[in-house]
Parts: sequence; structure tokens; C-alpha cells
Amino acid sequence: MSGLSHLNAAGEASMVDVSGKAVTTRVARAEGFVAMQPETLALIRSGGHAKGDVLATARIAGIMAAKRCAELIPCAIR
Repeated sequence: MSGLSHLNAAGEASMVDVSGKAVTTRVARAEGFVAMQPETLALIRSGGHAKGDVLATARIAGIMAAKRCAELIPCAIR
């Protein structure tokens, strides 16, 4: 098949043995792009949005999403 450890010979998802493996360090990097009008960026930078600090809200959302990665990504090791 594809050689992925979470798929059996028939291509079906299956459990894998994760015991007894060496500890490794992993690094993940993400990148994104946001398009907006210059006026919107100026409003965010000035902190003048009526609903509050847009960047603080985005940071909180990012942190909450990172904490739930094991729930959101199938077959993630906990």
C-alpha cells in the first residue's frame, strides 16, 4: 500500500504500537496569509476595533487550537 504506519494492507485505518519507542524532538512550522483592506489593518494596529483587541483574540484562538491538535488530527499520539 502506501507504507503509512496507520494503514493496513487493505488501506484501512488501524492501531499501531507506540510503546517502547525512543523519545524524539519534533518541530512543526505553519505559515499563513491574510488579505485585507489597508483601512482594516490601520484599525487593527490602532486598537480601534469596536469588538476589542483583534490580535489578542487571534492569539487566544491559536493557542486553543494548538492545545486541541490531538483531538482535531486523526491518529495523533497523545
